[in-house]
Amino acid sequence: MEIKELLDELYSYSLFGIKLGLENIQKICDYFGNPEKKYKVIHITGTNGKGSTSTIIETVLLEAGYSVGKYTSPHILKFNERIRANGEDISDRDIAILYEKVKNAIKEINITPTFFEVTTAMMFLYFAEKKVDYAVLEVGMGGRFDATNVSDGDISIITNVSLDHTEYLGKNIYDIALEKAGIIKKKSKVIVGDDNEEFLRAIYTKKQDIVNVVEKYRDITYNLDFKNFITEINIGENRYNLSLFGDYQVKNFLCAYEALKELGIKEEIIKEAVSKVVWQCRFERFSSNPLVVLEGAHNIDGINNLKKILEKEYKTNEIVMIVSILKDKKVEEMLKVCSSLSDKIILTSLSDNPRGLSGEKLLDYTDKSSIFMVEDDMKKAYEKAREFNRRIVVVCGSFYTCEKFKKEI
Repeated sequence: MEIKELLDELYSYSLFGIKLGLENIQKICDYFGNPEKKYKVIHITGTNGKGSTSTIIETVLLEAGYSVGKYTSPHILKFNERIRANGEDISDRDIAILYEKVKNAIKEINITPTFFEVTTAMMFLYFAEKKVDYAVLEVGMGGRFDATNVSDGDISIITNVSLDHTEYLGKNIYDIALEKAGIIKKKSKVIVGDDNEEFLRAIYTKKQDIVNVVEKYRDITYNLDFKNFITEINIGENRYNLSLFGDYQVKNFLCAYEALKELGIKEEIIKEAVSKVVWQCRFERFSSNPLVVLEGAHNIDGINNLKKILEKEYKTNEIVMIVSILKDKKVEEMLKVCSSLSDKIILTSLSDNPRGLSGEKLLDYTDKSSIFMVEDDMKKAYEKAREFNRRIVVVCGSFYTCEKFKKEI
């Protein structure tokens, strides 16, 4: 089977939707002799920051000489990005072998799993076969019923909570945090990166003994270096030049840093490694001339974090934005934030995605003022953006927007 055909078949499991419960994934893991228990697990959940935190930990552990697996979602350009071992995406060949194994297991057990459950089972198997020392697992959604939660996190990290996926996780911060706190196990060392009272109240129902990095590292200082696009973070006498850029990356760094210190990783190794972290579409410089930045910013928190960065360096008449947002997000609010950042906003289409909107549909969420333009074709949207000859072009609103830009430009 060709890899495209195989992936189409794998994606067809998405038709079974999102199912709450761990029964299916547990049956698959049991069938394979519980590969999820064959390595130490660093389990990460939160509304934003999971991917960045995971990638910082992965990069540092590799620098320290460990064998490391990392599981993240969604992917940006190709499925292989979701499952990485020792700094490399899984190969098409390994995807095919693992998928065949899991598919046969599903038939024998006689269950109907979701896409995420199948993918998670493949990941657990792959990491066991690769004999990784550590598996850094990013939760797909929530925590308690997420397929990754059949593993026992040695370290459980909850980056933050804001109102996202409310139809599945709860209507308020407390309820959502309670779902995410579901990843905390008896043996888990718990690290959090949020000081919201309702968030903490929920976490404390699961465990009293936690490290809140916002509190522990409240005296640190940091600086955004707009020349080199690095985040300089000072903890006591130590400076870390984090290659991920933005105010919001500071808390992600601190969550990762605390986990790495818990694992006994030396300062020198952390310093060396954090300057090499690469993570797509998080204030990622796509080109320097013109300066084009890709930033997923796929929910209201994400777009506000982007605003915080841009306002430090750029005026509204120095920024042009290419934006598309999925319809299950707070589209109107997010576009309002965009309009406070730039007076030239090009709305483009994600209508080939079931959750996507066309530029015209996005326009209906605005006041239809002259700052908004519609160009569904990404290539033409970029040409139009360049014609304004501004200091920076920002592509944002969804990881799918960034993915489309990367594929088409």
